Amino acid sequence: MPVATPIPFTVEELDAVAYGTEGLVPAVVQDDGSGEVLMVAWMNRDSLERTLETGRTWFWSRSRQEFWCKGETSGDRQFVRRAAYDCDMDVILLVVEQEGRGACHTGERSCFFRDFGGAAAPGPV
Repeated sequence: MPVATPIPFTVEELDAVAYGTEGLVPAVVQDDGSGEVLMVAWMNRDSLERTLETGRTWFWSRSRQEFWCKGETSGDRQFVRRAAYDCDMDVILLVVEQEGRGACHTGERSCFFRDFGGAAAPGPV
């Protein structure tokens, strides 16, 4: 069973993140073992800090206007193994150990399971 491990950080690092006009930054979530991109979600300063402090992924739901910890409902939890920011400090990368079926709410391992030019019908699922 995976174990949550806090990620060290400084307040200066949190303050330097370039949060957008709504106070959010995109977070790319990548599988630690395969390198596969599992999902993209939004974080504000508080959810980023919670993620680093707890070693579990916390995001900000734009539609519900609330925090959510990945897997609390589904059991498909994510345990952070690495957290990084890009050169512009406007995108977060979270490398995780994925527990359960996967990261997508549809039951797929990754949210990126449909290809352009494929047989899948376009639109949200």
